[in-house]
Amino acid sequence: MLTLQRKQYLLEILERDGQIVARSLSEQLGLSEDTIRRDLRQLAKEGLLQRVHGGALPASAAMAPFVERQQISSDAKSAIGRAAGAMIQPGQVVFIDGGTTAVQLARQLPPALRATVVTHSPSIALELVGHAHIEVIMIGGRLFKHSIVSVGASAIEAIGQIRADLYFMGVCSLHPEAGISTGDFEEAAVKRALSNAADRTIVLASPEKLDTASPYRIAPLTQVSGIVVNAGVTESLIAPYRDIGIAISTA
Repeated sequence: MLTLQRKQYLLEILERDGQIVARSLSEQLGLSEDTIRRDLRQLAKEGLLQRVHGGALPASAAMAPFVERQQISSDAKSAIGRAAGAMIQPGQVVFIDGGTTAVQLARQLPPALRATVVTHSPSIALELVGHAHIEVIMIGGRLFKHSIVSVGASAIEAIGQIRADLYFMGVCSLHPEAGISTGDFEEAAVKRALSNAADRTIVLASPEKLDTASPYRIAPLTQVSGIVVNAGVTESLIAPYRDIGIAISTA
């Protein structure tokens, strides 16, 4: 089998099974594991999959630039934002993450809601300027332009001084085995700090993020209290999360 044919076959296996196990595939094809791993490395460089220990998982479409991500699953993100916003109770202190789904959450908040929103996203802060009864606290730091959020040591230090009732987390990837992950090391650290500083972490998961992996792990699924997905997501995709006791809300 030629290299190009082999790579195409690997992508077909990934689409069919949702994962690649290098050892099993090497035995099936009569090739060395090194050959399979080399192919996986090259496919990962092309952004076609995400390498993990022992094989590969689908790459997340959420790794694209912010402007491009705004066009992905826009209806689903609006519905997810609306359902997530309904979880906020008057008087609560809430962390809202950056990202396109989180922007939809901010847009869906009722004008009369009285709450405090803490965010490291200038986009979220701007969305809430017209909400007279929402106090907005900005977390500063170095601007990570891909997600338009603040990252770095100063952001993590500021987060550590706050205790929130809820954290609405935007992610690049969510997977039953790989956990929650994203595409930047520092952004992962900030998300982890936000989750540790909140009583409950709610993940906002538009369809393209489910069953995918990104390079930097944020936390295991045990850190997650709930996941908000759109109503069109198949039960087979969300069943593994239900099975470990995570509350699933459909929008």
